[in-house]
Amino acid sequence: MSSIREMYTDIAREMVANSQQPEHVTEEHVFQEGNRKNRELVNRIIDDLIDPRSRIENFENLDKLRQVSDEGKACLLLMEHYSNFDIPGLYYLLQKEGGLGSEVAERIIAIAGLKLNISNRFVLAFAESYPRIVIYPSRAIESIADPAEQQKETKRARELNRAALREMIRHKYNGRIVLVFPAGTRYRPGKPETKRPVKEIDSYLKSFDHMVMIGIAGNLLHVSPEEDMTADMPNRDLLLYYASEVMDCKSFRDGARGAAPEGVDPKQFAADAVGGKLDELHARAEEARERLLDSPPQ
Repeated sequence: MSSIREMYTDIAREMVANSQQPEHVTEEHVFQEGNRKNRELVNRIIDDLIDPRSRIENFENLDKLRQVSDEGKACLLLMEHYSNFDIPGLYYLLQKEGGLGSEVAERIIAIAGLKLNISNRFVLAFAESYPRIVIYPSRAIESIADPAEQQKETKRARELNRAALREMIRHKYNGRIVLVFPAGTRYRPGKPETKRPVKEIDSYLKSFDHMVMIGIAGNLLHVSPEEDMTADMPNRDLLLYYASEVMDCKSFRDGARGAAPEGVDPKQFAADAVGGKLDELHARAEEARERLLDSPPQ
């Protein structure tokens, strides 16, 4: 099966030529507005892969979240993560909704790991197509074996993440919706640990007012076993995003932490409650997708 770079070589070259963001992220560059030229090129790839019956189920809930953000409330979007096309697919289908969908899309800022900037120029060019706040994930620090290097990177991570927090606070109270992948990485079949939300999600629940969660069925870009993002494999498919109702973050968090058994980390228990809700939404997404697959192609 061809990789995304092999299948769309000309588009990849054009995206790299358009790339504007630095590979080395500093405190001054943790917020990166989207590159619209490259977003148009990503949309050309999606046009080639996506089944025209693809859609967002319960779009009205995302529009309600937009309206809540207009009231000065901090709004959060928690979404399953299967591929590097999860965010592009969401933007694409929001734009397909028309005027209100485009308004929702323009509000979204994703929290993105530093790896997307430093993997290679193509991955960076792809990632910078959409607005994001770059963070240094704790998992990346934990994976460093050399103690001296880990200490050095821990210091850098603190600096970057403090700057990222300032940017998140600035934007979340000014009509932007912050998108987070609770697992912090793409799900790999057979590796359940890649699906489990990290305990830091508890902090997001604490610092936001309202949220919508999204389950995803279908996948346009399968993760490569080589763990090389440029080797990910395009897949023609029907995408279905299933949006939850608008939820109160404090109520959800308090309920989850209150149910944590004695001796269990309440932060991880709250994060796992998010995972349980996403599993429910994923099942509903799969059911809705199956119904669409049984319908005639448009």
